[in-house]
Amino acid sequence: MKKVILLFALFVVGTTFAQDVDITSENSWLKIGMNAGLPVGDTGDASSFTLGLDLKGQYLVTPNFGIGGATGYSHFFGKDGADDFGIIPVAGFARYYFQPKGLFFGIDFGYGFLTNIDNNSGGLYLNPQIGYHNDDWNIFGFYQNTFADNDIDIQVVGIGATYNLRF
Repeated sequence: MKKVILLFALFVVGTTFAQDVDITSENSWLKIGMNAGLPVGDTGDASSFTLGLDLKGQYLVTPNFGIGGATGYSHFFGKDGADDFGIIPVAGFARYYFQPKGLFFGIDFGYGFLTNIDNNSGGLYLNPQIGYHNDDWNIFGFYQNTFADNDIDIQVVGIGATYNLRF
């Protein structure tokens, strides 16, 4: 699975930079934000709440379609004696913007590294999102799922917001 994710990431980066790319404040920016969520499924048995930080770099391929890289950290607060743990995603992402301001759909796709979980380094990381955007802000709902080793499936439903820093 790690090889598939690496090949996908190399494809996205290679496709983007094989073109004549002119990075400007109109088509590229850094997204910095926070998120909060409720663990669902089996994850809800071990964690009561999650808080996270998001960091993304985005390039608009067209005025309606953006790609980029994503990372951050999600901290899961343990409950009923369970230890806290975390996920550090290393992902690519794609977003479709219907208008210059308004509704968007997106997905982060990559690998989620787990912290403070024994015998498990992580697994496939998916984070589909739907939200509202304007020139400065993105506000979104998400469903985060990390398919980790040893049949551990970490799921979260939440909300988040990012602020766009122009290059």
